[in-house]
Amino acid sequence: MADTKQVVPFLKWPGGKRWAASHVVPLIQKNLTRRYFEPFLGGGAIFFSLLPEKAELSDINEDLINTYNAVRDHHVAVIHALRQLRVTKRNYYEIRSAAPHAPIERAARFLYLNRTAFGGMYRLNLAGEFNVPYGGGERTPDVLLESDMLIAASKALKRATTKQSDFESQVDSAGKGDVVYCDPTYTVAHDRNCFVRYNERNFSWADQERLACCARRARSRGAMVIVTNAHHRSIRALYPQSHFNSLGRLSLVSTDPLKRRAVQEYLIIV
Repeated sequence: MADTKQVVPFLKWPGGKRWAASHVVPLIQKNLTRRYFEPFLGGGAIFFSLLPEKAELSDINEDLINTYNAVRDHHVAVIHALRQLRVTKRNYYEIRSAAPHAPIERAARFLYLNRTAFGGMYRLNLAGEFNVPYGGGERTPDVLLESDMLIAASKALKRATTKQSDFESQVDSAGKGDVVYCDPTYTVAHDRNCFVRYNERNFSWADQERLACCARRARSRGAMVIVTNAHHRSIRALYPQSHFNSLGRLSLVSTDPLKRRAVQEYLIIV
């Protein structure tokens, strides 16, 4: 790794792995000699903590990847466009209903909604429309405008290739010396009400099975595959002959710290 200083992720992302970086990153560093793959990019917490020399970053969410590309290539223009967006309840709903086509304006809108929506949630309806209500209070994009967060992220992203893609083709590209880190939506068997994290289509149980299969294929080619997933027996059954660690954290679902419960997740080395 060329850098030792971590970069703070600029997106607040549901299910983000900032809290797990101290567990995941050392595993990657010990085994990475070629390329780093992150096919469920989301907020990119592991990438920004790791800062690998060569990275293949991807996600199914087209708006998300557009935002990463715009921040990487045109962060000054993105910051300027973001400054033009006022934070009021009325403006929020006007911006939420807008559909800009230019990449810079699309990225500014994405960042604005990410920082002003209720609870930092990302949710699309079946029509693919963002439908999270206004957050209010201290939820503003000011931190992106008053710090060097986007500047640092832009520099870090210049060493990465980004792509809007389903995960399977990316995992199937990994080989000897590569490390793949997968953080899918936490669907378990027979769960038909799973949380939609990125896109308008649920990450189904069939997708979980597909991920496990392509992870094993990548391992057979000499890649290391790390998966964080739900702490559930149906997930464990998908990864025979894999090494399981249990990671504990406090759930952040409740806004009241006293009501947050301890939860466990699996860290799987395939």
